[in-house]
Amino acid sequence: MTDQQHWVSPIGSTSRSTRRRRASRSPEYRAEQDRLAPYEALARMVIARRIRYGLTQGQLAHRIGTSISAVSRLESGQHRPNVETLEKLGRAFGERFVFGFEDPSGDRELAISR
Repeated sequence: MTDQQHWVSPIGSTSRSTRRRRASRSPEYRAEQDRLAPYEALARMVIARRIRYGLTQGQLAHRIGTSISAVSRLESGQHRPNVETLEKLGRAFGERFVFGFEDPSGDRELAISR
């Protein structure tokens, strides 16, 4: 092996090795990733808003009437929140929670929480 094959980036794996590793994952693993993808996207939105409004997890927890650990679970992207929690988050951020359906053609029908 060459020196380059043994070399590891100081920040971890190279992007090429990461892509190869992800591609070799089992179908079950990929299915679980696909299942969690919407919750991870929601977690990124919650984190971004919490930071935008200058809130700690504790402050957000207080605003929605829950624990810091519950906010942490939500921000982990591994937890499926219920509609009531999403409505509370909207109010905590001074925003409206919007939900709905989209058919295969892309037509959407949305409902807005007050």
